[in-house]
Amino acid sequence: MEEMTIKVLLVDDHEMVRIGLAAVLSTEDDIEVVGEASGGQEGIRLAQEYKPDVVLMDLVMEGMDGIETTRKLLQLHPDCKVIVLTSFIDDEKIYPVIEAGAFSYLLKTSRAGEIAQAIRSAVKGQSVLESQVASKLMNRFRQPKAAAQPHEELTEREMEVLRLIASGKSNQDVADELFIGVKTVKFHVTNILAKLGVEDRTQAAIYAYKHGLVE
Repeated sequence: MEEMTIKVLLVDDHEMVRIGLAAVLSTEDDIEVVGEASGGQEGIRLAQEYKPDVVLMDLVMEGMDGIETTRKLLQLHPDCKVIVLTSFIDDEKIYPVIEAGAFSYLLKTSRAGEIAQAIRSAVKGQSVLESQVASKLMNRFRQPKAAAQPHEELTEREMEVLRLIASGKSNQDVADELFIGVKTVKFHVTNILAKLGVEDRTQAAIYAYKHGLVE
């Protein structure tokens, strides 16, 4: 059975990096570099033309950076696997590009064999992360999530009522503006006070202003 040839697109604004990668990958029987792009826009255009299986993506490029390029490219070609190949491992680049859909994250100091194997792994659905990147991601997931603010428990209607009473509206005023009954308004106010953990409308209004819920 003939082995599938993996089509790879290189996106990097340094010509020597592209030349080096193309030369190294050309020695692999199952990998073919189908195109080289010097920037994000060109990378997206070539991806549409060549339909690569894998894109090796630089992060820091003039014009459209690797994060935005990854996001837009995957919107057009969701089955493509983007492997980040960069010199940077700072949080401001790792998390956004992973959220944009990058499949693997390698450093340019990686050996040629490691890059080739990451390409093969990608088409099999297996991500490869540089060890420092993997540690950062694990540590981020281990961090406890911030507790939800009380007002985040309010329904959309309760939030409307809160904003109105914070602006000084009476129950009747709220009822007239929202086209609901006064009894319904009172019901909403009771729920609002309970959810916010306050005792009266005045404290609810103070809470709303303190948390920027009203202008």
